Amino acid sequence: MAFLKRLPWFSLILLLLTYTTFGWVLSRSRTQPILWLAVAIAIVIFIAILTIPLSKMADYSVSLFRSNLKSFGIAVLGAFLFFLIMARFRLFLDTLVIIAVTMLVKIDFQAAGFSQILAFWLTVAFSFAGLALGVLAEKLMFNYGLIS
Repeated sequence: MAFLKRLPWFSLILLLLTYTTFGWVLSRSRTQPILWLAVAIAIVIFIAILTIPLSKMADYSVSLFRSNLKSFGIAVLGAFLFFLIMARFRLFLDTLVIIAVTMLVKIDFQAAGFSQILAFWLTVAFSFAGLALGVLAEKLMFNYGLIS
């Protein structure tokens, strides 16, 4: 019971609602099954990146800027990402909300004293549950004629 009291419920509910919305949007767009697999893998990789300690991330970022070619590649990638942000602003905002909520959950897990592995798996579980709830809600509303 003490474990359940330590969970950051507010952050986890926000995470669940955010991924529910994301699942709804993906389900409404009638995506191919292979895209669902790609989304699931991307969610796990994204959450894994967020759970890496900052000292290790600093080591990786220093190695990226050691050569001029790598620095140029990062600058070109940054310019391309800026173009995508301007071209698809709505998608950017949705992604930004997902990133912000996931970071909030990570911070709350750290503050509650959870291990990185447990925080990772709980975040993945709530993310996938939210994604599934969004798909389920869209399918039920579509089947009962509440949306077309």
